[in-house]
Amino acid sequence: MSTSFEKFQKRRLISSYFSVVLCIFIVLTLLGTLGLFVINTEKISSHVKENIPMTIYFKREATDSIKEAFGVQLTNSKYIKDSKYVSKEDAAKNNPDIVGDYETLLDSNPLLDSYDVHLKGEYVQPKKIKAVEVELRSNPYVGDVSYDNTLVDMANENIKNISFWILVISGILAVVAMLLINSALRLSIYNHRFTIKTMQMVGATKSFIRKPFIWRGIKLGIIGALFSIAVLLYLVHWFDELFPVLNIWEDWIPTAIVLSGVLGFGIIISMISTFFATQRFLNLRTDDLY
Repeated sequence: MSTSFEKFQKRRLISSYFSVVLCIFIVLTLLGTLGLFVINTEKISSHVKENIPMTIYFKREATDSIKEAFGVQLTNSKYIKDSKYVSKEDAAKNNPDIVGDYETLLDSNPLLDSYDVHLKGEYVQPKKIKAVEVELRSNPYVGDVSYDNTLVDMANENIKNISFWILVISGILAVVAMLLINSALRLSIYNHRFTIKTMQMVGATKSFIRKPFIWRGIKLGIIGALFSIAVLLYLVHWFDELFPVLNIWEDWIPTAIVLSGVLGFGIIISMISTFFATQRFLNLRTDDLY
C-alpha cells in the first residue's frame, strides 16, 4: 500500500511540476512574442512608410547634365532611401492608358522626366515630409513634387494607434502572467504544506525552509524560459524569412535583449511567487492545513 501511495505522490508531484513549467512556458512565449513585436515596431513602421512613393518632376528646360547632377544630390541626401530616374519616354510606355498613342495624336510627349524616390521612414511624417517637399521645390528646375498626403497621414495615425494598444496589451498580459505563474507555483507548493509545517515544528527557520522551494521554483522558471526561448528563436527565424527586408535575424541585439528579458522574467517571477507561496503556508496554523 505504501509503495502505491508513494508512486501516486510521485506522479502527482511530477504532474504539478509539469503544470508549472507549462504555465511559465505559455506565458513567457506570449510575452516574448509581444516583446519582439514591440522592439521591432520601428522597423515595421519604417518599412511601411518607406513604401510610400514620391515623384519629382523636372521642367522641360532641364538638361541631361542637370538631371544627372540632381540624381547625385538625391543619392547623397540624408532623407532619401532610394531613387530611380524615369524618362518621359519610359513614363509613356508605363502608362499607355493615360497617354495613349501620343506619337499619332500629339506633336510631342506630354509627360515630364522625373525621379521616383522613397524617403527614409523617419521623414515620412506630415511636418518632415512637407519640409522635404519645400527643399526639393526650391530647385529652379523642379516643376512639381507629388505624393499621397492622405496615405502619409493614414500610415502615421494607424501606427500610433497600433503602438498604443500594444503597450496596453503588454501591461495587461504582464499582470496576467504574474498571476498565472504565481497560482501555478502556489498549487505546486500546496502539496508540500505538511512537510513545511513539520519542518517548522521541529525548529527549522523560515529562511531554511524556503530555500529549497525557491531554488526549485527558479529551476522550473529556467526550464520554462528555455522552452519559450527555443520557440521564440524559431518564430524570429520564420518571420525573418517571411520579411527579409526587415533584417531581424541579422540585427540580433534587440532579439537578444528580449530573449534575455524572457529568461530573467522567468527566474524573477518564479522566485518571487515561490517566496510568497511558502510564506503563506509558513504562517498558517496547523488546523488550517486540512
